[in-house]
Amino acid sequence: MNKLLLILFIYIGFCSTSVAQNKIDIEAIVDVETKTISINQTIVYENTTNDVLNDIYLNDWNNSFSNKSTPLAKRFEEEFSTKFHLAKSEARGFTLITSIAENGNNLNFNYLTEHPDVIKVNLENPLQPGASYQLKLSYILVLPDATFTDYGFTKTKDFELKYWYITPTVYDGKWHYYSNKNLGDLFVPKADIDIVITHPMNYAVTSELDIVSLKPDVKSRTQTTILTGLDRVDSYLSLRKFPQYTYVQTDDLILISNINEKGLAPSERAILTDKIARFLTDKLGAYPHRRLLVSRIEYNKNPLYGLNQLPDFLRPFPDNFQYELKLLKTSLKKYLDNTLLLNPRKEHWLSEGIQIYYMMKYVEEYYPDTKLLGDLANVWGIRAFHASDLDFNFQYFLYFMEIARKNRDQPLSTSKDSLIKFNSNIAGKYKAGVGLNYLDDFTDDIQLTEVIKSFIETNKLQPITIADFESFLKSKTAKDIDWFFKDYIDSREKIDFTIKTIETTEDSIKVTVKNKRNNSMPIPLFKLSKDSVTEKIWLENIKDTRIISLPKDNTDKFVIDYNNVVPEFNQRDNHKAVNGSFLNNKPLQFRLFKDIEDPNYNQVFFMPLAEFNNIYDGLTFGAKVYNKTILRKRLNYRFSPQYATKSKSLTGTSSIFYTHNIENKNLFDITYGVYAGYQSFAEDAFFTTLRPSISFTFRNDDDFRSDQLDNILARYISINRDVGVNAVIDVDEPDYGVFNLRYTHFNPGIINYSKFTTDFQIADRFSKLSVNYEFRKLTKSNRNINLRLFAGAFLKNSTDPFSNYFSFALDRPTDYLFDLNYLGRSEAAGFFSQQIIIAEGGFKSKLDTPFANQWMTTANFSTSIWRYIQAYGDAGLVKNKYDSAKFVYDSGIRLNLVEDYFEIYFPVYSNLGWEIAQPNYGERIRFIITADPQVLLGLFRRKWY
Repeated sequence: MNKLLLILFIYIGFCSTSVAQNKIDIEAIVDVETKTISINQTIVYENTTNDVLNDIYLNDWNNSFSNKSTPLAKRFEEEFSTKFHLAKSEARGFTLITSIAENGNNLNFNYLTEHPDVIKVNLENPLQPGASYQLKLSYILVLPDATFTDYGFTKTKDFELKYWYITPTVYDGKWHYYSNKNLGDLFVPKADIDIVITHPMNYAVTSELDIVSLKPDVKSRTQTTILTGLDRVDSYLSLRKFPQYTYVQTDDLILISNINEKGLAPSERAILTDKIARFLTDKLGAYPHRRLLVSRIEYNKNPLYGLNQLPDFLRPFPDNFQYELKLLKTSLKKYLDNTLLLNPRKEHWLSEGIQIYYMMKYVEEYYPDTKLLGDLANVWGIRAFHASDLDFNFQYFLYFMEIARKNRDQPLSTSKDSLIKFNSNIAGKYKAGVGLNYLDDFTDDIQLTEVIKSFIETNKLQPITIADFESFLKSKTAKDIDWFFKDYIDSREKIDFTIKTIETTEDSIKVTVKNKRNNSMPIPLFKLSKDSVTEKIWLENIKDTRIISLPKDNTDKFVIDYNNVVPEFNQRDNHKAVNGSFLNNKPLQFRLFKDIEDPNYNQVFFMPLAEFNNIYDGLTFGAKVYNKTILRKRLNYRFSPQYATKSKSLTGTSSIFYTHNIENKNLFDITYGVYAGYQSFAEDAFFTTLRPSISFTFRNDDDFRSDQLDNILARYISINRDVGVNAVIDVDEPDYGVFNLRYTHFNPGIINYSKFTTDFQIADRFSKLSVNYEFRKLTKSNRNINLRLFAGAFLKNSTDPFSNYFSFALDRPTDYLFDLNYLGRSEAAGFFSQQIIIAEGGFKSKLDTPFANQWMTTANFSTSIWRYIQAYGDAGLVKNKYDSAKFVYDSGIRLNLVEDYFEIYFPVYSNLGWEIAQPNYGERIRFIITADPQVLLGLFRRKWY
């Protein structure tokens, strides 16, 4: 006990001499059974500005879990997750504040309306410049379940605590507060932190803070752990019964981690940990604290994307390489977050860019020969792909260009909460890292690694901004690097150059380089002789075109960015031979299966096809000839001839489409082209379709996170049918052509969903207009409400009155435009006839009036009974020529297993009576099923894009 008192005395004395401006003292008592933490806290915060403050603001991010309307809850909704919305109230956390006092007097405080996790406190006396306020807080944390963000109270009754206690917000002339959106980006001023936490004796605390003492109390079966840390911005704390952390003492720091790799011995992990600690110190300078803690949770939130995420038995990389990059990536992030005091929401790109930049440098230094595909690059068959030739670091360019080619990239300076998930987690970081590597190559008068290290050491644990980094960098190089911050960081400007012409004279070569974009970013031009680089020339500030005159020599080819350092949008026009034809510039190359594009060749891909087309064609065999690569292209063509084994016929489709990507406009996509096909629609019955089309797609260009889209589609569908002697279907209508104009407004939220469509069609013998509105809502009581309204009318109809081929359908449209993915298009009985696609009337029962050749209006409704079991009801009016309007209705049970993808409908009662009691009830059951892989991938894409 005397030793403990001595330690505490020294500790208190040390803290009293600290010159830190801010201090946080916490006394916490943990109750496992109620998953609560009772806290008494003192906050001392100095006003370092020249302003007088009457109010101050505090962060209480634990309270962001308090209800279904917080910014955090809305964030889950935006990323198509219902886990928070559907959770029970006791699973969500909140904060109960009993008092906030200053000088013994309770202060008025309130949570902000728009930020329910930010507290506004009215000070008793105005806070003068250079003075400090001292608040004493008493509150109880009710922790959220860790299933939402991985932090909180776990299923094993452990505690993973991050952003758990109340902290001051940063004030530098204005208050920098914002709400928790599960981005891991709380912005707090550095402070000296002391925590005294009392918890059950069978739990142990793991933290980056220094542990001062452990004091067990046998009588109460509790233990009090005392922790301290100077100049801290993060105090992640893990309280577990069986902590799985390992401590590795290196020459530079103590690295604490529970990241591991199967098959890797502890001794080898220790060696690799020491290697990474040494790399961090060499490249970034000494870590300002004794301990660096990296957790599996932090890694899982920011993992190694790509092949590294394959199952263990498929992973193409050695265990040690896998472990090193896991630990390196997480350690770099933790190191930078705890030393560079940037605003992590507004100025995140710098620390993220440095992280990826040094990931690239690490691989270049220690694993220069590692390929993108790892060991798979040497496997027979796979090594024939261009992907097997690419270096591991090429993935950073690849992932960034994936989103840029989709016209979904955003400026790196965009606030983190305004980034779509793919940009926030992957593409933005990679663009920043690739950009620093690009800058490194351009600024050949400095070593960027040394400049970054010097910047970090100079500004370690000091409040900084991006402007400070820009000024520091410009002071070290004579090169003009305004382009990097103006064009590369602050805009969506793409880099796209081409060699326009090459002219030769007796003594010179004139090369015309064109900048296809409106920016001033530099580009390197390489001279090649017999495929060997002879010279590299940096070209700067090219506006439109520039002619470079060079002495004539043995150069036989010029290549833009030969070593692929610049993240250029289109690399396919970077090669030009001094003397030669189009094929000399880029030879034609035929490849089996889709690949990553090789800009050195004009590539054509082949893929064998074997698929079950439909029940009439049966199994089909053929080939697809196309130009589509892993990265999206603007011009795409495809030819797919196939032989159908059942119909014993040659069928197939072909298409060619071109897409205009428009940047910084609401109209961001114009796509036009033509589709043609010859396929069966019944036994011994085929149709030929020719479909030219053009579409215009609009979005909110100020808010990429908004899923709201508007689309205008204009197309002409020409249908010619060929019915054989063995056909079991009669064709009542002659061949036809339809001009179709369609407008769609789509907002595909998972909590609030809406879709509005107007469709106009005109043909020789009919014209029709229809509108469709669909609304879905998941209420706060977790009830699904679905409402769909449809109304359609013929403006003209001179078709055969005994044919309903072009009529509005109540339950199963004839699909004369061949838009719907029927498994059995012309089936009138059997399993495939029971497939339903919700279109036009949207009824589920097969009633006696299934069509309308004059007008139709219907309403479809469903609501929850229990979980995925719902009750549905449909009602409407059907009007045919020479008949009065008929009222139709049906009702039943809906199993909504995966909405729009897999649903089953059980009719109960309709115009036909009690259907459930009628014969052959199994034939009345209807289902929705989607087997198209591209459609199913939409379930994944919507969370990221």
